[in-house]
Amino acid sequence: MPKESTYTAKLPDDNGTYPYTAEEDAIWSELYARQIALLADKACDEYLAGVKTLGLDAPRVPQLRDVDQRLKRATGFGVEGVPALIAPSKFFQLLSEGKFPLATFIRRREHIDYIEEPDIFHEVFGHCPLLTNAAYARFVRRFGENAVALGKDYSWHLFRIFWFTVEFGLINTEKGRRCYGAGIVSSPNETRAAMVEKACEFRPFDLMTVLRTPYRIDIVQPIYYVIDSFADLDAINDQDIGAAIREARVLGDFPPAFAAKAS
Repeated sequence: MPKESTYTAKLPDDNGTYPYTAEEDAIWSELYARQIALLADKACDEYLAGVKTLGLDAPRVPQLRDVDQRLKRATGFGVEGVPALIAPSKFFQLLSEGKFPLATFIRRREHIDYIEEPDIFHEVFGHCPLLTNAAYARFVRRFGENAVALGKDYSWHLFRIFWFTVEFGLINTEKGRRCYGAGIVSSPNETRAAMVEKACEFRPFDLMTVLRTPYRIDIVQPIYYVIDSFADLDAINDQDIGAAIREARVLGDFPPAFAAKAS
């Protein structure tokens, strides 16, 4: 079961509009302005193009219906408002239907630099731009379909694939290595760690290696996996993921590249 959220989901009015306060718009504006400037030479071109396609800008929190309409025009993908934390089965089901689960609240100012649970800035600014890219959107949807077919006994390892691609993935480009994962592009600390400071390990993406790599959600990542193209990313779905997970269980996890979380 997902742990209890410290935030309450926003609910739309009768016209489908989510009510955000002036302070919440100001938080979005500050987050957007500083992060889009930081990403100019660090995010992949497909991500930056997606920001423009979605019409994201600084003045206010975007409305779910606008993001949904623009995504559907681009690739047929959409979004659906959900509470901050949902069960893995619901998460994967929505992905399989071509709907990205979108938390509708925005972080409070005391959490402006880091929030452990996903908010609308992470969801829209982090995840949605790349869903305008056909190959990437196809990967996410097919990944959801595979996850639904495999069932809950495989969820733990499936989230490792998701973590090291959709959340914290890097891609090789003609301009050099660039970030695309939502956890990197939506976090200044993570962006600098992966793209500036580089006090971390970069590994070429390999499904079996990823399946055996543990991670922590509450630290800057010590390991990033790098793909060569979004077509290569979608090719993960052509593999027998279930068999790979079963093999990974037999082989066991690699030693963690981080300290254990204090209890």
